[in-house]
Amino acid sequence: MTTLEEYYNKFNEDKRLNSRHGQVEYITSMKYIHRYLEETVKETGKERSQIRILDIGAGTGRYSIPLAEEGYDVSAVELVKHNLGRLKQKCSQVKAYQGNALKLKKFENETFDLALLFGPMYHLHGEDQKLKALKEAKRVLKTGGILLVAYIMNEFSVITYAFKERHIKEALENGMLDAAFHCTEKSNELYSFVRLEDIEKLNRQAELERIQIIAADGAANYMRPYLNALDEEEFEHFIEYHLATCERMDLMGATGHTVDILRK
Repeated sequence: MTTLEEYYNKFNEDKRLNSRHGQVEYITSMKYIHRYLEETVKETGKERSQIRILDIGAGTGRYSIPLAEEGYDVSAVELVKHNLGRLKQKCSQVKAYQGNALKLKKFENETFDLALLFGPMYHLHGEDQKLKALKEAKRVLKTGGILLVAYIMNEFSVITYAFKERHIKEALENGMLDAAFHCTEKSNELYSFVRLEDIEKLNRQAELERIQIIAADGAANYMRPYLNALDEEEFEHFIEYHLATCERMDLMGATGHTVDILRK
């Protein structure tokens, strides 16, 4: 069992995604997933049941299950057996398989209309592995297909771990940050953190065209206790604020997570 599998066997992914900050990420991501699915339906003239979606690193099915319940043809790949078991227990409509984002061997070229690569880029270390995952997702997408890729941003990690939690001296002494305060591969065994220029370099190498990039959660992860203290009406206003600003490039580098939306 890998360190990643051991981690997710203990980590409650459902609890994170259903938290207030997790809801911000989910609501935002689903808004854009639906936008591009609706465009695909219009452009192709297909029924929902004919639109094929692949959820790579599907976790416990937070995205794949509702999309399947909406009538789309959804397949899911998940590395961690515990997460895969939970997904299968919750929904039989998703065609779920154990697999690795680096080698989607179960799927032929040009198979899917839309693919989600939401979990893997959080954990794949090194440019080569990230690029391999991007190229595999691109391979199984139809020409003109849409790929949504999620990343954890560098500055979120530096601000929260190094400064807010006061690990800055340790981080510098142990080579977890370089001279430009970019997280190195030593920064975290499980997670990998990127800047916008890192994402843009990967896109160039994979020859993928960016349609847009969004801040999936904006300030939400920085202000978890404050979000939790809001009443429902106040929280609805926060969601409205976030959705009104999540495409602003001046806020993109400091968000906790981004979703990069690409076309093959």
